[in-house]
Formats: sequence, C-alpha cells, structure tokens
Amino acid sequence: MSSADGFLPNLEVRVIAFSLQGERLHVLLVPEGGQRAFPGSRVECERSLDEAASGQLYCLTGLREAYLEQLYTYGDPERSPGGRLISVVYFALVPAAQEGAAAQAAPMNKDAAGAEWFPVESLPGLVSDHAAMLAYALRRLRYKLEYSAVGFQLLPEVFTLTELQRTYEMILGEKLDKRNFRRRILQAGIIEPTPRLRSGEGRPARLYRYRADAVAEVKARRLFP
Repeated sequence: MSSADGFLPNLEVRVIAFSLQGERLHVLLVPEGGQRAFPGSRVECERSLDEAASGQLYCLTGLREAYLEQLYTYGDPERSPGGRLISVVYFALVPAAQEGAAAQAAPMNKDAAGAEWFPVESLPGLVSDHAAMLAYALRRLRYKLEYSAVGFQLLPEVFTLTELQRTYEMILGEKLDKRNFRRRILQAGIIEPTPRLRSGEGRPARLYRYRADAVAEVKARRLFP
C-alpha cells in the first residue's frame, strides 16, 4: 500500500554515519525540532530500503560507495508523537580522506542543510529514541571488530600502523599495547606495506594498505587483546 504522494506511509530510513576526525570518532547529525537527529528520509514506493539509505548518504556526503549495513527497525507505537512511524536504521562508515584529512559533510541538496559532524562522546540533545539508536550502533560496530575487518572502512586507502591502532582504540574506547598490536596485525597477513613513507616528527613512517585478497573474518579482538 502506498500513499498518494508516491511514498510508503509511516516508513522512513535513518542513517547513522561514523567517521574519524581529529583522533575522535564522530557521527553525522542534522537539525530536527530544535534538537539533532540522524539523517533520514521517507521511502519512495519504487525504491528499496537499501537504495533509500544509500541515496540519503550520498545526499549528505557525496559518496557513491561507502560501507552501509542495516542495523535495526524501530517501530514502537509510542516513539513518535505525530503518529505511528517505523524507522529502518542503517549505519555507515565514512572513510577519512586521503592523507588523513577529515571527512566532511558535503550537502548535495536542501535536505542536507545543517548537517554537521559531532564527536560521539559529546553530542547535543537527540530527538526521540535516537540516543538508543546510537548506543546500539556503537555496540554493533565494536562487536564487528571481533570477527571482521570493518575498522579498515574508516581509514584512507593507505595508513600507518599508528593510525590503524588509533582507529581500533577510538572504536573500542580502550588503549591497546603498541608492540602486541603491531606484532599480531602483521602476523595476521591482512595488510601489506607500500613503497611510500609519511614524514612527520621523528622517523618517516611506512604506509600500509589493506590487502584486497585478505580474508575478512579475522577475529580482530583476538588479535588485539
């Protein structure tokens, strides 16, 4: 059943987009009702849920391809004061720009006006049950580090071992032993060195990349206790 305006009634998609900026994990929010919310849109009758979520992410970031996964469906009858509303929530991972520059929201239409990145540990007030959505998305992201290489989705194409370790520390919210981390990640065989170096304070650091043929199921937390 569809409404007269070509959209499915009482249904929307929301996208929780994560990105690493300035040594902190950030999430993308838009203004809504005097507070902040995760970007969302109604679903056109001719589009799939995945297409609606992907389109929403593109409108906000300009990215045609990014890691996007359906998280959960929120449909409690009391969650929306304006009437019954079902929200199908996705989470997305927006990689840092090449050479470590922070990913930035690049609004593509008027619906993206006011989109802004916020650090997950210091967010403004969120509408409705969006705080619960974020808590669940963070749990899912941290859990996926236990059995997949999802952390690489937040990194640029090439990165240093220090940047890789900081990525996992920011997601997990805990410090990892440097020597242990490097030994185990190199033994896992999921990254490979490039000929490039990154200069900075101290010695230049070797740049690595994720191996395209690496096995995704890497038991990451077992590698990095």
